Amino acid sequence: MKQYTSSTLIKAFVISGLLTAEAALSAPRAKPPNVVLIVADDLGYGDLGCYGATKIKTPNIDRLAKEGIRLTDAHAAAAVCQPSRYAILSGRYYWRSTPNPGYSYYFDEGEKLLPQLLKEAGYRTAGFGKWHLGFGSPKPADMNGALTPGTREAGFDYYFGLPRSHNEPPFVFFENDHVYQLDPDDPLVMVPHEKMPKGSDYGWGGSRGAAKAHAARPEDQIDLILTDRVVEFVGQQSPDKPFFIYLPFTAPHYPITPNNAFIGTSEADRYGDFVQQLDACVGRVLEALEKKGLKDNTLVMLTSDNGAVNTGEPVAKGHHPNGILLGQKTDAWDGGHKVPFIVRWPGRLPSGKISGILFGLEDLMATILAAADVPMPGGAGLDSLNQLPALEGKAPFVRTEMVYQGVLGFALRKGPWVYVPADGSQGFTTDRGFGVPYEEMGFRNSSRDKTGRLLPNAPPDQLYNVHEDPGQHLNVVREYPEQAKSMAARLLRIVGPNPRNIVH
Repeated sequence: MKQYTSSTLIKAFVISGLLTAEAALSAPRAKPPNVVLIVADDLGYGDLGCYGATKIKTPNIDRLAKEGIRLTDAHAAAAVCQPSRYAILSGRYYWRSTPNPGYSYYFDEGEKLLPQLLKEAGYRTAGFGKWHLGFGSPKPADMNGALTPGTREAGFDYYFGLPRSHNEPPFVFFENDHVYQLDPDDPLVMVPHEKMPKGSDYGWGGSRGAAKAHAARPEDQIDLILTDRVVEFVGQQSPDKPFFIYLPFTAPHYPITPNNAFIGTSEADRYGDFVQQLDACVGRVLEALEKKGLKDNTLVMLTSDNGAVNTGEPVAKGHHPNGILLGQKTDAWDGGHKVPFIVRWPGRLPSGKISGILFGLEDLMATILAAADVPMPGGAGLDSLNQLPALEGKAPFVRTEMVYQGVLGFALRKGPWVYVPADGSQGFTTDRGFGVPYEEMGFRNSSRDKTGRLLPNAPPDQLYNVHEDPGQHLNVVREYPEQAKSMAARLLRIVGPNPRNIVH
């Protein structure tokens, strides 16, 4: 039998280690994935078939869920559009940003954003859809001039979309840093709400002139046009250069304007038709990826910027857009910010899985960067957590707490608990009579009567265990005073004594 001296063994280990290190250095790096981030506008937790909808059919999104992971505890950082979208692209809560006047550029000077970092890492970055994060600094940009700073400064090589929601002026598309199809001899005129004929606008004013630009954005074709652009973009891509697509659709945000091809196709009135149109658009994007042979190495994420508005038509048909959740868009109650979230990456993530991890949309930045193997710079994405290990099943929970922002106040989530430091929805459900009346929704809450009025003996704050009570029916703040006290102190430490609300 051959004898090995200690020096021989040490030498063998050293050689083996060097060979292993050499092999690791010479091994090709994994190809970075393409990334497609789809953000619906006001899509509720109960609007998709895979989340329990029965009167709306969403076969394409349901298939995406079957081929990937469907999350059951994902939340927008805010219950309305702009602050939520800010958090998605910046990885920061809205109140950390500098206030911007009007519709000027939302991001702070020097702030590092998701598309910027991907672009710097070699990605081609493109956006299609609702921007709603402003142009110009420090004042809003003149819509007849250069829309800068704007999407290019935010890191997009190319952007085609809407300046704001499709119920807000100007009712045009923009492409990169100019209004699309704008004729210099026919300028765009912005008209404030108070100068519009009564009942002629959506409360945000109007826009006139620019006939060619207005005609290029037919209201019932917006998402269809965006989808055409995305399909064309995917078809042009080279397998040698990864791409990032940010696709914020307009559906099903008010006004409910499905194309004629989809009217009458659901059992939830035109709202359901609009969601089914959204599903068809998603299906076309997924088909484009498959035709190009990009499915396996493309990370697709689909979510919503906040909860749905409880509008009368679908509710009358028996469809509740937010499912069993209390509240709606604008609220710090879960109906305002709990959203669908589906992720598919066949080359890396499991399929057919349902996950209950707590996921904040501000985590998209760190998670996508981790998937792309792009480091997060110091000071960037302060509120964003890398959830890739949890999605892979390598870590049970990455996030254990999160702040929810309604338009009038905040809530803190910690483990199964949600603490609200005041009474009411912290949004428009209890404070403004927004959407379908409280009692018609069949809401139940131990602090309020069936009409939604606060009971005389109700406590001044709220505490819910959403694992046991996902509909937030039972306010247990008096049963667990120490839990409430601890969370109140924690929320104060996070947001400070005078946090910036969305609506003043």
